[in-house]
Formats: sequence, structure tokens, C-alpha cells
Amino acid sequence: MSLTYSRYLKLDELLDLQQPLSDGPDGPEHDETLFIVIHQVYELWFKQVLHELDHLAELLDGSAGHPDAGWRILATLRRILTILKTMVAQIDILETMNPISFGSFRSRLEAASGFQSPQFRELEFVLGLRHKAMLSHHRENKAAHERLRRRLGEPTLYQHFLAYLARLGHEIPAEVLAPYEYGEPPSSAVLRRTLIAIYRGDAHLTQLCERLVDFDEGLQEWRYRHVKMVERTIGGKPGTGKSAGVAFLKKTLFQPLFPDLWTIRTEL
Repeated sequence: MSLTYSRYLKLDELLDLQQPLSDGPDGPEHDETLFIVIHQVYELWFKQVLHELDHLAELLDGSAGHPDAGWRILATLRRILTILKTMVAQIDILETMNPISFGSFRSRLEAASGFQSPQFRELEFVLGLRHKAMLSHHRENKAAHERLRRRLGEPTLYQHFLAYLARLGHEIPAEVLAPYEYGEPPSSAVLRRTLIAIYRGDAHLTQLCERLVDFDEGLQEWRYRHVKMVERTIGGKPGTGKSAGVAFLKKTLFQPLFPDLWTIRTEL
């Protein structure tokens, strides 16, 4: 049997995964299919971003073995940034669903919540946003829980970047490279002096720093649009799974992934 487009992409299996819970004698609620498709697509994008971040870490560590790693690093960041823009644009589609439409099937979600997305939590852990309470949402999924535990034992993207600078001969204090399971990304006055010197004397590394800031800003933009979409859809109601809904999501805004790259702008 020859390979076809459908077999290669497993389209029969893929297109059978959208199964509305509101399906009944009168058919499913119209917008539930959109809700499922959008969130499944988000999970696919999360998978791709994690794939790219792992590759980026290999490039920064030098383990990928590419002689032109510096330019590959920038190319990988550009791809991630483009994916983030696509993720933000998808919210425009989800916002075509009004509160009444969502309310027609929302109760069928029961305790299901975006808090339970192991890939998004994994993404946060890789990026250095490591809140201990979030691990508890994944106890029932042993494979996901183990994957998240493994991520907590690995350096963050920021630490891979700082170790890359150290290998290039820049002064990076040991404490910002130290492993940590929970808390916020590390910061240091010595590190900030190093970054200021890079901005004033190394155009290529400055470009890398700016792409990281773009990434940081892009994720914050996605968070903001997500918060406003949820507020637009359910207002001040509790979220599914008895979460605090919009009130909690607003607390996640403006948490920098690379704090020093923002702080130094006052001194440049």
C-alpha cells in the first residue's frame, strides 16, 4: 500500500478526534466543535514550541554540533516568535463565539480546565515560571506528572542562554546558573552589567538578546489576549474546574521570563 497524504498525516484519526459532548437528538451545540478544534490546535502548537525550545537549548549548549550555531539560534527564535503570533491570532477566531454560545455547552466540561494542560505547564517550567502548586493539577496523569518533574530538574531557557554567554567569555555569576525547582527566574547586578556591556559592544549578541525580549513580549501578549477573551466570554464567573477564572489569569500577566533584559533598559 503506497503512502498517501491522508496516511502520512493520519487524517482519518485526526479528524475523528473532535467529538462534542453536547451531541444529542437535536445534534451538538454549533460552537462546541470550534471550541474543541481551537484547543486541540493550541496543544499542537504547544508541542511544536516545546520541540523548538529543546532544539534551542541544544544549540545554546553547543551539543547540536553546528558550526553556525549562532545564526541557527536566531532562526529558531524567529520560528518560535512566528508561532506565538499565530497563537495570538487564533484568539480572534475564538472570540467569534459569544457568551450565550459558550454557555450552551459549558456545563458539560465539568471539572475540565486549561489548568490541566500539561504541555502549557511544561512550557512554563522550561521558561522558568515554576509554581509548585501547578504540579498538583497533573497528579492523575502519571506520564505528564513525570515529564513535568523532569523539566523541574533541567535548566531553564534563560539559564541555557546565560551559560552560552559564559562559554563565550562573558562574566556570568554562578548563582544565576544554579538549579532551582520553584520560584522566579534568577537575577543579578553582575549579570546586568554584563548585559549592558554586550549591548554596547556586540551587535550579534545584542540581536539575540532582542529576540529573547520579543519572545518574552510575545508570550505576555498571548496571556493578555487570553485573559481578555476569557473575560469577554464568562465575565467574572468562576472558571471551569472551580478555578478563579479571570481573577487568577490576571495575576499571571507581566511576569518576565528574562527580567534583566528588561531592567537594563533604564541604563542603556
